[in-house]
Amino acid sequence: MLLSFIILDNDMLMPGPITMQLLEALLPLFDHEKEKKALKTPLRQSLLPLFFHCHDEKRLVAQASQETLLGVAEFLKRRDLERLVKRQNLWMFSECLLAEDRSRAAEHLRRALPYLRSPQESLRAAAIRFMGMAGRHLRGKKEELQLICTALEPLTEDISSGVSDVALETLYVLRALQSERYSLFQRLQDQLRRAWRTRPRLAGLGWLRCCSSAES
Repeated sequence: MLLSFIILDNDMLMPGPITMQLLEALLPLFDHEKEKKALKTPLRQSLLPLFFHCHDEKRLVAQASQETLLGVAEFLKRRDLERLVKRQNLWMFSECLLAEDRSRAAEHLRRALPYLRSPQESLRAAAIRFMGMAGRHLRGKKEELQLICTALEPLTEDISSGVSDVALETLYVLRALQSERYSLFQRLQDQLRRAWRTRPRLAGLGWLRCCSSAES
């Protein structure tokens, strides 16, 4: 499945070194099961490119990406990621990816940068949103935040108004983080996100039951 994804789209933006690592790691598996351990690192590195291609405008590419993403999560025994892919909750998937190891946020950002130049509007918008999420995990790291802001500035004049609007909104938040101004409203947003993620553990609280009935 992974090999078919790699050759499916000639315009895919998965970095060349990662593609080669995947191919080199995959081929021995056809004869040697013990080589599975060698796959873990390149497969972890493939999670973000696969996530982006789930937003591909080509339906077959998006579908293959999501199927492969699920397969990779299963291989890595990441049941939390599996559940999110199955529910098609891809943005919570990316949040989970960032939250699991904040030290890798800068690494994820470097992998996201090429997607800002994608000819596809959907991939550019997805990359901007992801970089905004990553920026919140880089609070206090001014150099990394400046790198994101510099990369996003040209997109404020994107040919697509949808992309330019997302870029402007993201820049506003990131510049606030960069100058260490973090508003009460933004803190409240983060608290609400954390509360939502812990919702199953709080199911016995009356206020949450009211919220759940209102949602249904």
